[in-house]
Amino acid sequence: MPWSHVPLESGQLWSTKQRDAHPLHEISYRACFKPALAGYFIERFSNPGDTVHDPFMGRGTTPLEASLRGRIASGSDANPLSEMLVAPRLDPPSLTEVESWLEKFNWNRSVQTPAELLAFYHPVTIRHICLLRERFLEKPLDKTAAWVRMASLNRLTGHSPGFFSVRTLPPNQAVSVQAQLTINSRRNQCPPQRDVAALILKKSRSLLRPPARPLPPDAAGHRLWTALAEAPSPLHDNSTALVVTSPPFLNVVDYRRDNWLRCWFAGIDTSTLPRCTGSLELWANHLSTVLSEIHRILKPGGHAAIEVGEIRKGKLRLEETVAECGHRGGLVPVKFLIQTQTFTKTARCWGIKNNTDGTNTHRVVLFQKQ
Repeated sequence: MPWSHVPLESGQLWSTKQRDAHPLHEISYRACFKPALAGYFIERFSNPGDTVHDPFMGRGTTPLEASLRGRIASGSDANPLSEMLVAPRLDPPSLTEVESWLEKFNWNRSVQTPAELLAFYHPVTIRHICLLRERFLEKPLDKTAAWVRMASLNRLTGHSPGFFSVRTLPPNQAVSVQAQLTINSRRNQCPPQRDVAALILKKSRSLLRPPARPLPPDAAGHRLWTALAEAPSPLHDNSTALVVTSPPFLNVVDYRRDNWLRCWFAGIDTSTLPRCTGSLELWANHLSTVLSEIHRILKPGGHAAIEVGEIRKGKLRLEETVAECGHRGGLVPVKFLIQTQTFTKTARCWGIKNNTDGTNTHRVVLFQKQ
């Protein structure tokens, strides 16, 4: 079906600045979009008190931004890791509570440590990491413990002394043990001892620093769960004002591989997680089912903004496939939005030149339920 009749809007529609967002957003995750994208649609297509949902929530950009703007946050993801990263930031403890938890924790017990992870960590560091992991896997987590787990997940590996590991790739992608050994050899580096508690507290202090927009005090209405995006959700028919989401990139990002170390720490078996589909046909069939479920939960007149990046150097226009998938699911495409941008720090660290490779634009299909 041709989509030439659907209006197109392009340009820099929302901010592309690296740090132009609430501090609580500063958690890394593969292929996440900037909070300004979610904020753009939340402000235009929902009102305070409305439910805003993301069925591929990842690090939780949409639910968190919805909460910050006075909406009811709703989100799900197939990986339990997402809920662990998102829920603590919707209802965070105080910095004093985090500091007290870390001071009371017994860092001196013995614990079994995996030898292969010495590629990333000093022996003392990995022992402290394993002590935290053991605590989080064995006992129920209160609000502060869940926060410490979230901060720990974010600090596991990275490319600066602010992470538990020796220098490696940025924190949204954990390389294999063998690849890290190669990096260590090439850089002539050995994992230094890190102060795990101090780094958790430092990250907590950064996330909880006073922002221009405070987090609303009541998180009781927010709903997060772990499930496939196409599965029937607990949301009622005609209950949701807006969906803002980005489905997994077509055969580009391997979320299971990239999150293997975080999943180990969280006790998640990566073999149970779904793989990204390898063909456009399978991807489209899956997305059609997801958009049919989105149609069910949207209020009449409600909107869904579905973001996709460039695939195969822009030769494959996924937004046209998304439009067709939404049409199959009962939604009406009302606009294509193309956000043009120059690369920021995250893209440059991969050695990518501006506007030549990678994702140069955000491409969004805006649907409405009529």
